[in-house]
Amino acid sequence: MHRIVAVFILCLYSFSAVADEPGKTTLRVGLSEVPPFVIHDDNGEWHGISVDVWNDVAEALGYRFEYEPMQFGELLPSLEAGKLDVVIGALTMTAERESKLDFTHPIYQTGLAIAVPHGGDKSGWATLKGLLSWQFASVVLGLAGLLLLVGALLWIFERRRNTDQFGGKTTQGLGNSFWWAAVTMTTVGYGDKAPVTFGGRVIAIIWMFSALIMVSTFTAAVTSALTVGNLQSGIKGSEDLRRAHVATIGGTVGEKYLTNQRIRNTVYPDVLSAMRSVQEGETDAVVYDLPILQYRNAELDGGGLDILPGTFDNQSYAFAVASGSPLREPISQEILRITNSDEWQRLKDVYLDH
Repeated sequence: MHRIVAVFILCLYSFSAVADEPGKTTLRVGLSEVPPFVIHDDNGEWHGISVDVWNDVAEALGYRFEYEPMQFGELLPSLEAGKLDVVIGALTMTAERESKLDFTHPIYQTGLAIAVPHGGDKSGWATLKGLLSWQFASVVLGLAGLLLLVGALLWIFERRRNTDQFGGKTTQGLGNSFWWAAVTMTTVGYGDKAPVTFGGRVIAIIWMFSALIMVSTFTAAVTSALTVGNLQSGIKGSEDLRRAHVATIGGTVGEKYLTNQRIRNTVYPDVLSAMRSVQEGETDAVVYDLPILQYRNAELDGGGLDILPGTFDNQSYAFAVASGSPLREPISQEILRITNSDEWQRLKDVYLDH
């Protein structure tokens, strides 16, 4: 009887040991679409640089697995909670993430890149667009309203005692007063019209001093419009981003970099939205990972954006596993084998020459 119980316990132990082997269980592999590393095609199939590498790793190690797609922000929390065994994709290795989980050997080395409007420094359209913007038009309309107001106050005092210059019909008198306010503000001072009443001269003196501020404000508005129009052509590298309005994607290394550098930025839900904001003039440039910008750029209309050469804030992509997971070492060994093989360059060419 004791022998039967012992054999039964041994069988249970052996079954458990087999079930615990990674190659014998079905691994839960989390991923989120981020071309060209993770692509979900129209047939419902997953492929891409990271997916193809993982398929080779799983085949070599005899792993059974199933993909579990989810939002990018859910991947690492799900891994920490034990709901996933592996996370693949364009996952940047950072010290903050390393403190909560383990990374495999890197599968790709890259960095942040900058994309600006296509042909931005070959055309004056950007400048003209700045001058035709609502921001510039509102300044012009506001200034015209102020000139009309000052002119109307002067006309009230001058219309009876200075009929030669400000008399006549109401529209004619207001028109002459508007002209006087404009030439006084610009310090042109033709001298063809001048107030003669005490109240009119008081208004004239106040307006002369105030006009100094008005001219400065208007000049600043014009300068701002011209600067915005020519800003794209002035962005040659990361040091120029401080005077630009930059688009990026929330929860990414790019957003963290811009925030840490105190660079004005707007967060968009995905790469294409951020890149289109540059095309449409909402932002001046987009900052994101170079290979992803290159891949998505081919999907934009109108020739896409110009991606500046070089990268900064360099980073590495890797797969992630739970802290202390036995999967890390064998997966890392297979990644080293793959990335040092002749097939690795072919794989990159397939996706990055898109």
